[in-house]
Amino acid sequence: MTKSIEPIPIFFSIDDNYAPFLSVSLCSMIQNASKDHTYRIIILYQDLSCENRQKLSAFAGNNFDLQFVPMGNRLDGIRDRMGNRLRADYFTLTIYFRLFIPVMFPEYEKALYLDSDTVVTGDISELYHTELNDNYIGAVADHSIAHVPPLVKYVQYAVGVPKQQYINSGVLLMNLEQLRRVRFERRFLELMNTYHFDCIAPDQDYLNAMCRGKIHYLPHCWNTMPAAGKEPPAEPKLIHYNLFSKPWHYDSIQYQEYFWNYARRSPFYPQILKTKRLYSEQERQSDHKHLELLLLRGEAIADSKINFRTVFNGRSEQYL
Repeated sequence: MTKSIEPIPIFFSIDDNYAPFLSVSLCSMIQNASKDHTYRIIILYQDLSCENRQKLSAFAGNNFDLQFVPMGNRLDGIRDRMGNRLRADYFTLTIYFRLFIPVMFPEYEKALYLDSDTVVTGDISELYHTELNDNYIGAVADHSIAHVPPLVKYVQYAVGVPKQQYINSGVLLMNLEQLRRVRFERRFLELMNTYHFDCIAPDQDYLNAMCRGKIHYLPHCWNTMPAAGKEPPAEPKLIHYNLFSKPWHYDSIQYQEYFWNYARRSPFYPQILKTKRLYSEQERQSDHKHLELLLLRGEAIADSKINFRTVFNGRSEQYL
């Protein structure tokens, strides 16, 4: 096979807090990606220091290049409130950046978006070449919620999606052409500004509700998340340390060996070790409290009169 002419675009969105973990994701991806293709890593960022940009730039070379795109004040209209917080404790605009990739990058018809808390153990070009047809996105169903009753209730009665069809937004194969055609980002802003939906997974819940019926479901191996007691896939191709399952905070996280294997090769390795060492018992207790709050909020939002399900009434054609 000859090397492809057009690079495969792969997007991340970060701030300084996640630069070290992005470096681990890049290290794993570069090692395992097919050499028959070229790749363009596009890092959408908010508050990313020159030092961190320089460290990340060191990953460019051979068939990978990196591009940094500052988001500035593009999303200043999205404010810090509980309904816009990740994990019920952390507000960052970076989680919304993925929703604006189609309109910001008209030169691409298709792209990948990955969260930075990932390790890519498979060939990322294989995921990119998955056929989407006229679907808006390709994503993996988030089976980690299936045995958590408050989350099942939230997904079905607040987001309005059957639990087997609720996707995780940390790994997206995006049909940018289709998303531009339906003006996805404009409709997202209209919905957010009109209804101010309470959410427990802000960008993810909008994607689930707005793309329902237009999602290609990817194999579980392309977004494998730690879940205690769950049988792991025989060969995970992409591991996603979602929510509180961070090996740089906790011991005995499922799949942690993959993370530390690549972390040792990162220029941020001393910083990652320091983060682990300094993560306090008080912070762990705070994580536990925020997980409990997330579950309580999920049940409360499911019972509210205005949520995705009541507004959309289960009909995707109403909002896209």
